[in-house]
Amino acid sequence: MLNNLTDTEEGDGGAQSQGDSNPKESSPFINSSDAAAEKSQQYDGKNMALFEEEMDTSPMVSSLLSSLANYSNLPQGSKEHEEAENNEAEPSRKKPVKAPQLGTLMGVFMPCIQNIFGVILFLRMTWLVGIGGVIGTFVIVFMCCTTTMLTAISMSAIATNGVVPAGGSYYMISRSLGPEFGGAVGICFYLGTTYAGAMYILGAIELLLIYIVPKAAIFPLEGLEGPEAEAALLNSMRVYGTILLTSMATVVFVGVKYVNKLALVFLACVILSILAVYAGVIKTAIEPPDLPVCILGNRTLVWKGFDVCAKTIETANGTVTTKLWSIFCDSPFLNATCDKYFERNNVTQIQGIPGITSGIMTDNLFGTYYEKGDLVGRRHMESAEDQDDPLTSINRYVLADITSFFTLLVGIYFPSVTGIMAGSNRSGDLRDAQKSIPVGTIAAISTTSAVYMSSVVLFGACIEGVVLRDKFGEGVHGNLVIGTLAWPSPWVIVIGSFFSTCGAGLQSLTGAPRLLQAIAKDGIVPALRIFGHGKANGEPTWSLLLTACICESGILIASLDSVAPILSMFFLMCYMFVNLACAVQTLLRTPNWRPRFKFYHWTLSFLGMSLCLTLMFLCSWYYAIVAMGIAGSIYKYIEFAGAEKEWGDGIRGVSLSAARYALMRLEEGPPHTKNWRPQLLVLVSTDTEQNVEQPRLLSLTNQLKAGKGLTIVGTALEGTYLENHDQAHRAEQALRKLMETEKVKGFCQVTVSSNLRDATSHLLQASGLGGLKHNAVLVSWPRNWKQEDDHKTWKNFVELVRETTAAHLALLVPKNISAFPSNSERFSEGHIDVWWIVHDGGMLMLLPFLLRQHKVWRKCKMRIFTVAQMDDNSIQMKKDLTTFLYHLRIEAMVEVVEMHDSDISAYTYEKTLVMEQRSQMLKQIKMSKNERGREIQSITDSSRGSIRRKNPAAVTTQLSVTEEPPAASKEEKPEEEVQLIHDNTTPASPVTPATLLTPEAAQSPGEQVQMTWTEKCDGEPDKLPGPATPEGIKDIFNMKPEWENLNQSNVRRMHTALRLNEVIIKKSSEAKLVLLNMPGPPKNRSGDENYMEFLEVLTDGLNRVLLVRGGGREVITIYS
Repeated sequence: MLNNLTDTEEGDGGAQSQGDSNPKESSPFINSSDAAAEKSQQYDGKNMALFEEEMDTSPMVSSLLSSLANYSNLPQGSKEHEEAENNEAEPSRKKPVKAPQLGTLMGVFMPCIQNIFGVILFLRMTWLVGIGGVIGTFVIVFMCCTTTMLTAISMSAIATNGVVPAGGSYYMISRSLGPEFGGAVGICFYLGTTYAGAMYILGAIELLLIYIVPKAAIFPLEGLEGPEAEAALLNSMRVYGTILLTSMATVVFVGVKYVNKLALVFLACVILSILAVYAGVIKTAIEPPDLPVCILGNRTLVWKGFDVCAKTIETANGTVTTKLWSIFCDSPFLNATCDKYFERNNVTQIQGIPGITSGIMTDNLFGTYYEKGDLVGRRHMESAEDQDDPLTSINRYVLADITSFFTLLVGIYFPSVTGIMAGSNRSGDLRDAQKSIPVGTIAAISTTSAVYMSSVVLFGACIEGVVLRDKFGEGVHGNLVIGTLAWPSPWVIVIGSFFSTCGAGLQSLTGAPRLLQAIAKDGIVPALRIFGHGKANGEPTWSLLLTACICESGILIASLDSVAPILSMFFLMCYMFVNLACAVQTLLRTPNWRPRFKFYHWTLSFLGMSLCLTLMFLCSWYYAIVAMGIAGSIYKYIEFAGAEKEWGDGIRGVSLSAARYALMRLEEGPPHTKNWRPQLLVLVSTDTEQNVEQPRLLSLTNQLKAGKGLTIVGTALEGTYLENHDQAHRAEQALRKLMETEKVKGFCQVTVSSNLRDATSHLLQASGLGGLKHNAVLVSWPRNWKQEDDHKTWKNFVELVRETTAAHLALLVPKNISAFPSNSERFSEGHIDVWWIVHDGGMLMLLPFLLRQHKVWRKCKMRIFTVAQMDDNSIQMKKDLTTFLYHLRIEAMVEVVEMHDSDISAYTYEKTLVMEQRSQMLKQIKMSKNERGREIQSITDSSRGSIRRKNPAAVTTQLSVTEEPPAASKEEKPEEEVQLIHDNTTPASPVTPATLLTPEAAQSPGEQVQMTWTEKCDGEPDKLPGPATPEGIKDIFNMKPEWENLNQSNVRRMHTALRLNEVIIKKSSEAKLVLLNMPGPPKNRSGDENYMEFLEVLTDGLNRVLLVRGGGREVITIYS
C-alpha cells in the first residue's frame, strides 16, 4: 500500500513555503546591495537565496518536516485511503484524517489474543491431550508456539524497519522479498484466512448441533449407525454452515463498523471461558465434580438411553434389570439372550474428572492412537472377549471417528496458534506502531503459549483418559468435555465458545477481502484487478463475494479436522516467508535495514523458517506440496504477466550479491573453449529522432543468441552529455523498446562523446563489467559508403575493425542487413554456405550451428567450402575436413574448390586503376569545393578518355549521384557495417599519392565521380570479368602504360577478390546466407578506402553475407 500524506505535500509549497509573518532579514551576505537583498526576499523568505534555483526540485527542510510530521497510516478500506491510492480525489475535497489513537493493549495485544484463542482450544484440545498424551501434545504445542514466537521476532524486526502502512503481513513480505514472493505469499495468506473463516463457522455449527440444540439437525441421527450417522451430521453441518456464512457475509457487507463494535463482546466471551476453565481446575482440587463414566469391560459406553451404570439393581422386590440391560439384551428379564461381550464383562462406573490431586496424570502421559472405527477403551482394565465373536451393538460404544497419528494432531492443532498477524494488520490504527507491534505481539504469544501449555498439563492431570479421548463427549451425557471441567457451569464454555467462534469467523470474513483488495490494488496480479474495486466507501464488495465462495468450499468439506490442516499449510507458508524476509535483510545488511526492534538474529529467523517447513510436511506432506505448487504457480504468473514493481526488496539485494559473486568468479580466468559462446556487443546507429536505423540487426542478434549469454546493444551520439542527455535517454528508450519487440534479452548502453569515432571506441572499451564482457562485436556494413559527403562513416568502420583486432574481439559484419529475415519468417529449405578460407578459431563453424538452433534457419542445411591452391591435395583436404566436422558433431556438406593460378585479367587492372585514381582525386583537401571539382574533372578527362568515349553519359551523371545510385546498380543494395579479418603479414602498400590523404579528404566530390565509374564496372559483371569485347580490348590497350604504374600489392589483392567473388557466386548464388572470412585492414591507413573497395568487390552480387573475423582464440573443440 502506498504511504499516505495528509493535505500538506512536499511539493505543494503554499502557505508553508511562505513561513511565518516575521520580518525577513535583508540578505545572508555581508556586502550585499539593496537589489540583491530585494531579490533574496522573493525566494521563500528563509534567507536561502544560495539555493533559490533548486527550490522547485528540492523543497525546504521546514516544509518536508511538516509533511513527515503530519504523516498518517490510513486503515485499509477507508475512503480516504482509496482516493490516495488512485489519485482520484482532489485535495480540496479530502477530509481531515483523525490521528490513530490505539495503544499496545487494545491495538495489538487484545486482537492477537482474540485471534489466537479459538475453536481448537474449546473443541479439540482435550481430545489432542487424550490421543497424543501429555508429553506428545506438549511437544506439539511447544513446537508450534516456538514457531510463532520466532516468526513474531522476525515480524517485529520488519515492522519496526520504517513505517508500515495498513496491509500487514502482505505489505511486509512483498516489500522485503519483492512482488513475486509478496503476491504468492499474500494470496496464500488470503486463502489461509478464508479457510480459517470456514473452520470457525464449522466449529460454531458443531457446537450448535451437538451441544446446544441437538434436535435442530435437519438430518436426524436417531436410528442411524456408523457411516450413515456421520454422513447425516456432515450434511446438517453443510446446510447450517452455508446459512451462517450467508448471514455473516451480509453483516460484513452492510457495515464493518458493526463487526468492530461486537469485537469486544466476543473477546470478553473468550476471556471468560478461559477463566471458567481455570476456576474449574482449582475447584477439582477442593471438590471434584460428579461426572460418571460407564465402562463395560474396558469399553466406554455412550451414555444415552440409560440412567444407571449397572446391569441390575437390588430393590425391595428383588433384582431388577436396568435400561442398560435392555439395550444389550432382547428382553428385560434375567433369562434374556444378551450380547456375548455384555455377558462376559462387568459394568464399571468411574469418575470422569477425578481432580488434579488424583494422580491420573501418570495414566495420561503417553498417547493412544486409534484407527477409524476403533473402540475407545480404558487402559489397564481387564476385558473378556472372544476374537471370533462379531462386534455387535457398535453404536452403543464410543468409537474413534478418524484415524489418528502424531502428524495429524500437528495439523489440527496449528491453527490454534495462528492469528499473530492481527496486530500488524492494524498498524494503520496504532499510535506508535513501531513500539506497539513487537511488545503487543510477543506478549500475546507468550500469554497464549502459557495458557496452551498449562492447559495440556492441567487437562492431563484432571480428566480421565477415556473422557479425553471421547471427542464429542458421548460418554459424559453428550456434554462438551472442556465444559464439564468449567466452573460454575458447562454452559459458560458452550455459549462463550459459540460466540467467540462466530466472532472469529466475522473477523476472517472482514480481513480476508481487504487483504485481497490490497493485493489487487498493487496491480501485481493482473487477473485480480477487478477485486480492487468496491463500494463508494471503499468496502471490497467483489473481494467479499470471492471470499464467501472460497469459504463455502471449506464448509462443504464439513469436517473441522479436514479443514484445519489446509489452512495450516497456508499460514505456515506465510510465516516461513516472514522469517526468510528477515533473514535475507539481515544477512544482506542493506543500508535501509535499521529496525528499532533489536532482539533479532538471522539464526533465529532461519530456525523459524526451518520449523515452518518441518511443520508443513509433518501436518500433511501432500497438502504441503499442493500449497507450494499453488505458491510457485502464482510466483511464475506474477513474474511473467504481472506488472513490474521496484520496491527495493531483498531479492534484488540477493541478486546483486549473487551477481557480484559470479562476476568475481569470472575474473579468475577466461571461459573454456567448451563454454565459449558469442557475447555480443551490437553497435547500431540512430537517426535524428533517436530511432534505430537497422532493426534487422536485432533480429539477427536474437537468431544468434536465442536468449543465451550476454547481449549489449549500444549506440553512439555526438556532442556533450550535458547538452544531449535527453537525446541519450530517448535513444536508450528506443533501444529498450526495439529489444523488447525483437525479444532480445540483454542490456542497452548509449555513449555520448565529442565525435562518433571516440564514442564508438568508448563503447568498445567500457561495455560490460569485470568478467562479464563482450567477446564479439556485431556491426552492419556502412550503407552507401561511397555516396557520403564525408567519409567519416567508412573511416570509423575501418578504425573499428582495427580496434576489435587489437582488443582480440571477434567481429561479425552482415552486409545488406535489410535483406536478412525477421524473427517471424521461416526458411522451408535452402543452404547456409560457409567459405572457410583462413582459420579464424572456428567462428565460421560455430555461427551456422547457432543460427540453425533458431526456428528461422532450422530447416536450412549447412555447406562448407574451402579453397585449394595448386600445391594442395584437394581429395585429402575433403577427407580431413569431413573427419574434422564429424569430430565437431556438426552436420554439413563439404566441398573443396580448386583455384588454379591464372593471369591477372585486364578487368583486374581496370578495377585497380579506378581505385587508385579515386585516391588521387581525394588528396585535394585544401581546395574549395568548386576547385576540387575542377581538379577532379581534369584528372578524369586525362586518365579515362577512352572510357569516356565508350560511354559519354557516364561522366555527365558522376557529379549528381549524391542522392541515390541507379536502380540497376548493385551498389544500391542496403549494406551495413562490416568487420575485418585477414592475416597481419600482408605487406603494406607502397607509398602512393594516396598516402598524402587525410580523413578530411573524404569530403571531396571526387568520391561520387569515382563511385559512378565503379558502378559502371560492377554493373556489368557478365561482360567485364569474362572475355572482353573488341572495343573494350582497344580501350584497355590504350591505357596499358598506366597499368605499369599501379601498386602491385593492390593489383594482387584485387585479383584475389575478383577470383573469390567469381567462385562464390558460382557456388553460392542461391544460398540463403553466405559466411565468409573477412580480410584485415592494411597497416598503413592511407589504403583504407582501397580496403573498403576490396571488400565490396569480394561480396559483390551476393544477397546476404556475414563477414566474420575471429578474435584470436579457439571457440570450438572436438573434445567433450
